[in-house]
Amino acid sequence: MGFATAADCLALVNEMPFGQRNMPTTLYGLLSRTAGKFPDNKAISYQIFSGPTDKAETLTWRQLKDKVTQAANMFRSMGIGEKDVVAYILPNCNETVVTLLGGAVAGIANPINPLLEPEQIASILRETGAKVVVTLKPFPKTDVAQKVAEAVRHAPKVHTVLEIDLNRYLTPPKSWIVPLIRPKLEGKDKLAHANYKNFNRELRKHPTELTFADSDSDRVACYFHTGGTTGMPKVAQHTYSGMNYNGWLGSKLLFTAEDNIMCPLPLFHVFACHVILMAAVASGAHVVFPTPQGYRGEGVFDNFWKLVERWKISFIITVPTAISAKMQRPVDADVSTVKTAFSGSAPLPVELFRRFEEATGVKIVEGYGLTEATCLVSCNPVLGEKKIGSIGIPLPYTDVKIVKGTDEGTVELGVDEIGEICISSPGVYAGHTYTEVEKNEGLFYQGTHLRTGDLGKLDSDGYLWITGRAKDLIIRGGHNIDPAEIEEALLGHEAVAFAGAIGQPDAHAGEVPCAFVELVDGATVTPDELLAYCQIHVHERAAIPKHVTVMDELPKTAVGKVFKPDLRKNAITRIYNDALLKAGLPARVEHVVDDKGRGLVAQVEENGAKASDISDVLGVFTRPWEPMPKA
Repeated sequence: MGFATAADCLALVNEMPFGQRNMPTTLYGLLSRTAGKFPDNKAISYQIFSGPTDKAETLTWRQLKDKVTQAANMFRSMGIGEKDVVAYILPNCNETVVTLLGGAVAGIANPINPLLEPEQIASILRETGAKVVVTLKPFPKTDVAQKVAEAVRHAPKVHTVLEIDLNRYLTPPKSWIVPLIRPKLEGKDKLAHANYKNFNRELRKHPTELTFADSDSDRVACYFHTGGTTGMPKVAQHTYSGMNYNGWLGSKLLFTAEDNIMCPLPLFHVFACHVILMAAVASGAHVVFPTPQGYRGEGVFDNFWKLVERWKISFIITVPTAISAKMQRPVDADVSTVKTAFSGSAPLPVELFRRFEEATGVKIVEGYGLTEATCLVSCNPVLGEKKIGSIGIPLPYTDVKIVKGTDEGTVELGVDEIGEICISSPGVYAGHTYTEVEKNEGLFYQGTHLRTGDLGKLDSDGYLWITGRAKDLIIRGGHNIDPAEIEEALLGHEAVAFAGAIGQPDAHAGEVPCAFVELVDGATVTPDELLAYCQIHVHERAAIPKHVTVMDELPKTAVGKVFKPDLRKNAITRIYNDALLKAGLPARVEHVVDDKGRGLVAQVEENGAKASDISDVLGVFTRPWEPMPKA
């Protein structure tokens, strides 16, 4: 069944407590149940290239369960117990799914973003105490193997590295050529503490029945890192119950065993792993993963609609940046099987929402989740009203409180009052969200509700709206960037006295980093020189600012802190006016005001331009605009 209103979600909650739902205690129990129901149904499919007729590999639910069982047995044979960690640094492929599920059955699975730098990967491996690492065998056009080898040198508890060779997905003549041009992995033989082995060769040595007893109770099964832009990322703990809760939501409200889901999102992110894969494990739906890089893969956008036709996709999983790219290509295939597109990870611009629905006839459902909550919090109802700009209705068994600190303490707010969003659900591991105990201090309202750091409100219909971020994170295409890394790098320049980094509006990524600096008295440096300096000293590529503004004096609070709201207004004005100028429109942003309900709003002097033309230009950005009020 689906849901149309908040009352529908409440009705499900009133049926029984979540703990009394007919859900297995463990991940392996849930997978076994689905494999028993739908043994010959397609479970996952993967194609290394994006062409609509390119080779693909599909595993049925029986085959997937067998491989997950073999992987769990393999990891146990390598000394992985229930509290030990299997980390993987991988692009998407069928082995990535097997590693995630098998690692979580044997011990604790720890997905790590392969785009991180070696020192960041190493810091996560040390924090989690990973013993086994699964990664790529060296392969053309990727440096994942090289980065992991460097990281493992600085993670002494890693004793085994299992390599996956993507060459098996290729067909001749490419499969003949790769071994001839494969880059060499220098120095791995010098790693006395880590033994390199072939993943699939080791997998085949193990039986398809568990050689150990499955867990008999709920436990931590996954570690997911957040961000990763400043030294040691925080590591969130996910339990079987939280993962199975996401699976139950998907199977109850969204998917059936008849559905085919297109998911070009990375399998190191909670959106792909919990919201989609766990929902498939619970429902028996079929998930398609195109190319190792997903949406970043070569030709994925050009071939996207043909892939939808090939796999008879009923649900598209997407993010705002991908929607924007799709709108630059014609819908050149039969997409009549598509029921819904789900968008998450970052706010969706209103104009982009409308353009997509007009071009495809497909409705977009926007949702909200976060790593710390084992993901899902709310989404717009598939069957009911989709309030554009909201993040929908809190899902069953998810309780949302809007709170605000006052002189008398923290208080809960009413309808349409803005405060910090705090959530409780079976996915929130209250009191133990992070592996580092001290990071959990002050993280929970009343000891039960996770403080998200997002500002928002609940309206009279029960829809949740985000109006800002208490945290200062820059969200670039769904990837969190801590501005502190950019600021610290710039403050290392001898000419810089103060620095403030924020996200400037971007039509494709939602926002990208930019920076503002105040110089030391008498010093001189150009913005281009500072950008070049950042190329060297900002270690994460995604965090390198796209623009630097040198100001006579940065706006500051009474206690001397950089006042970022003024910087955001400056960036919005600059970006929006540049866009209007490039479009040949005479309209200009005159002011940016802070609206309590909508956040920062650009006020535009139309100067004879049509409102519809202005909307076409500015509607691709997440921050709203309005005509300049009449005097």
